[in-house]
Amino acid sequence: MNPDAHTLWRAPRWALAVLLACLGMIGPFSIDTYLPAFTGIAQSIGATPAQMQQTLSAYLLGFAVMNLFHGALSDSLGRRPVVLWGVAVFTLASVGCALSQNIAALVFFRALQGLAAGAGIVVSRAVVRDMFPPADAQRVMSQITIYFGVAPAIAPIIGGLLFVYADWHAIFWFLAAVGAALWVANYKLLPETLHAAERQPFNVRNLMRGYLQMGSSPRFLMLVLASGVPFNGMFLYVLSAPVFLGEHLKLGPTEFFWFFALTVGGIMAGAWVSGRMAGKVKDKHQIRRGFVIMIGVSLLNVALNLLLAPHAWWAIPLLAVYAFGWAMMVPVVTLMVLDLVPERRGMASSFQACIGSAANALVAGAIAPLVMHSTVALAVTSLLMMSVGAVAWLWVKPRLA
Repeated sequence: MNPDAHTLWRAPRWALAVLLACLGMIGPFSIDTYLPAFTGIAQSIGATPAQMQQTLSAYLLGFAVMNLFHGALSDSLGRRPVVLWGVAVFTLASVGCALSQNIAALVFFRALQGLAAGAGIVVSRAVVRDMFPPADAQRVMSQITIYFGVAPAIAPIIGGLLFVYADWHAIFWFLAAVGAALWVANYKLLPETLHAAERQPFNVRNLMRGYLQMGSSPRFLMLVLASGVPFNGMFLYVLSAPVFLGEHLKLGPTEFFWFFALTVGGIMAGAWVSGRMAGKVKDKHQIRRGFVIMIGVSLLNVALNLLLAPHAWWAIPLLAVYAFGWAMMVPVVTLMVLDLVPERRGMASSFQACIGSAANALVAGAIAPLVMHSTVALAVTSLLMMSVGAVAWLWVKPRLA
């Protein structure tokens, strides 16, 4: 923690949480805003569904690769410059997407968006631990998750309206405007939270050595899997939204809102509960409760999909409850990951985000296209992903101090 933290931010704690959450919103806005226009974009530029799916996987792969460097750069150069450069490149990439006339250009600029978008998410986590001791950090992380949850709820509404009343290019012009506004806000408000004495020299060889040490730590890897892979049990449905919502549940582009609103409501409620538990309920007990909820919902989801025809009235609320369980436990696990490497929290945040994003890219590019056309396959795959996280937590739990 920065010893001068109390002088760096004099506004209320929730205001910093809002600023950091807005940085994290770049990711879901980049995905959820254009999902309602998926089919329309494909028709406009003559792309196949498989090619359109690559606009998702290219973004996520770029996000994963550059995440290896965002945190380490912020450990060396400071948090503020990395955020400002990342948001600036994201804004320019969004303009490139808006001007794209073919699938190749769109995939390229989506990958560039992904390379830049991770800066906000990765660095914001490190800022939290720069500024707050553990219990307060959990409360702030929970607040960030609550505010962050607004983005996936409103992004598909905005995307659907822009697509219906303007065209798909307007979606990416909107993202460019969001990026520009965030750059100005962070330029004016975000302090440099990394203490000068804690800066680390940037050296690619040392960086790779550090990642090798983290990658060879079973505790680190299991904690990352416990927090990241269960998210894909929910994210699988987000990636499959054009088919899951449009074909299986028979919802129109402007009705995608219900899926995102209820799911995000679950995330916000779970994060709020997590914040209320901070300092009152043991971390391990809080994580256990989150996994119990996800396990129960996942099993029920599989059973209902085997027994009933898919329908929005039961399919969407189940995913919202799953999201509640995930959000209840993920702030705690995320802080555990960062505190395993207290001297290089930026690097730890980078590696955590990289592994999670690589898993997201795999789900987007390979797994979702294979299972999205069957609701039973979606439910079983979601259960398997959650199970990976549960097994990882059961393994690492007795090995933590």
